[in-house]
Amino acid sequence: MHKAYPFGLLVLLFTLLLPCGVLADSSVVEENRHAIKHLEPANWWVGMNYHQVELMVHGDNISATQPQINYPGVQILSVVKTDNPNYLFVTIDIAAHTKPGKFPIEFQHDGKTQSRFEYELLAREKNSAQRHGFSAKDAIYLITPDRFANGDTKNDAVAGLTEQPDRTFKGGRHGGDIAGIAQHLDYIANMGFTQIWPNPLTENNQPQYSYHGYAATNLYLTDARYGTNEEFKRFVAKAKQKGMGVIQDIVLNHIGSKHWWMNDMPAKDWLNFPAEFIATNHRRTTVQDPYADPQDKELFVSGWFVKSMPDLNQRNPQLANYLIQNSLWWIEYAGLSGIREDTYGYADEQFLSRWAKAIMDEYPNFNIVGEEWSTNPAVVAHWQRGKENKSGHISYMPSVMDFPIHETLRQVLLEDESWDKGFVRLYEMLANDFVYADPFNLVVFPENHDTSRIYSVLNEDLDLFKMAMVYTATMRGIPQFYYGSEVLLTSPKERDDGAVRADMPGGWKGDTKNAFTGSGLTAKEKESQQFIKTLLNWRKNADVIHRGKLRHYAPENGVYVYVRYLDDKAVMVLLNKNKQAVTHPLLAYREFLDGKKKAVDVLNKREVDITKPLSLAAKSSLIIELQ
Repeated sequence: MHKAYPFGLLVLLFTLLLPCGVLADSSVVEENRHAIKHLEPANWWVGMNYHQVELMVHGDNISATQPQINYPGVQILSVVKTDNPNYLFVTIDIAAHTKPGKFPIEFQHDGKTQSRFEYELLAREKNSAQRHGFSAKDAIYLITPDRFANGDTKNDAVAGLTEQPDRTFKGGRHGGDIAGIAQHLDYIANMGFTQIWPNPLTENNQPQYSYHGYAATNLYLTDARYGTNEEFKRFVAKAKQKGMGVIQDIVLNHIGSKHWWMNDMPAKDWLNFPAEFIATNHRRTTVQDPYADPQDKELFVSGWFVKSMPDLNQRNPQLANYLIQNSLWWIEYAGLSGIREDTYGYADEQFLSRWAKAIMDEYPNFNIVGEEWSTNPAVVAHWQRGKENKSGHISYMPSVMDFPIHETLRQVLLEDESWDKGFVRLYEMLANDFVYADPFNLVVFPENHDTSRIYSVLNEDLDLFKMAMVYTATMRGIPQFYYGSEVLLTSPKERDDGAVRADMPGGWKGDTKNAFTGSGLTAKEKESQQFIKTLLNWRKNADVIHRGKLRHYAPENGVYVYVRYLDDKAVMVLLNKNKQAVTHPLLAYREFLDGKKKAVDVLNKREVDITKPLSLAAKSSLIIELQ
């Protein structure tokens, strides 16, 4: 039985029970009507070239309010409403003289403040705009974070994130995290790597297959199973202290189907094909094809990859601004040295041009590499900065992934040698460099997270594997390697993502094999690890490889030779694919050999007599510094 109280006493009790600082008047009710759920980006920096920032404000019927700012140097330039009343897009201008600090953004209706958000302007780190991005002096170590090392078991499962850990399922989450990578920075640095590229670390709150990171559900938040934003920032700083930069993997083309936008879309045209799933046709050539049907090109750009990855419409100006600012925010916030942009050509061309230009205008010495998965050099070259395209497209992206060389290298190492097969195909593919604006800024790689493991492709032939590593490390461009290659991780020869992205041995407590300590490794695995360590640590100080020109010679009798040279320095690389030892004459290279009597085998630390033909062991790779 409930006791009845006089109405006046109820009012008094309610007033006494209110939290401190909350007034029992109509403004409280009004504020709840327009409560802000998201405001992004939640901070910016003074002194940025990009000083006009469009804030996405999300809240119940927030478009019925008028934003107000009263802070010296900051003014509201425009307010844009969409067809969804729960969004406002507020562009603010931050004057050059503005001081760092916090200030409220008030959202008013009928002269009363309904909601308030405390915004922060931060001071930039010294020389932030002059930071240097990754370049040919670097060797990149690509890591799938969920599969590298579990440094913090407490974040394996996190409340509010749906997929639970299951290390027995190759497509599940295994528990690797930022802490795990951070704990092994010394190992990575000692191996000779100077850049780390983790697959996306942003939140992927998908119900399944969320470990790979390419279906983001919050573009401003690190997935809590990897760590926090602050933990990522500390990791980048720690890597920098050890001489390594960090490249962030960013996706502009699509999001995850459980992104918070999907519950309350910012605008009806925020997605391509919003009413139903229509798949992309993957026809990359349509972007430049003078005969392509416009519908084929539109389907390539606007179609979705899969149902779980809604395709973003970057032709929406507010979405375009949002994505540009998000990339700039992460660079400045975390202190990045580069961006790898996923599925580059699938996004709108004009947007891609504007996106890359904004980044390079802000950071002139930065680097971005785009993924254009085509084996046709003409298709890949279209996207690199400096390329004069007949279509009129202007690209500002400095680098692209060299898929043509990648695919050719994997094939020719298995082919028998003939006049039109084997090394000659690699030689002729490299000859296509004339289509690139800057071939020396391409990223070369034998494998990545989307391809079968190179050791498996080469039938677990260690000699051919070493040849692929030597070619990658000494060829023009920026070499990228995949975690675990150094200890010969394997996979099916056909693409099998979960198997390719296998756990790094020793990354989990109780592992019987440990790549980081060497415990349990086979003799072959130890040999491979030491080989790559020697190769990359030599490369780290080889200026002739970083900045040198390239001369290659038509392959003969299963031997492919090229020279990297700079001023009076030269490095000769000889690859012998024959199953037997051969004696290779040196007369063709007299331009580089004249006046020199000795050379050093950099991998075996021995002198080489170059006054007579060289004896090349079967299936061998020789790198000699001419002296």
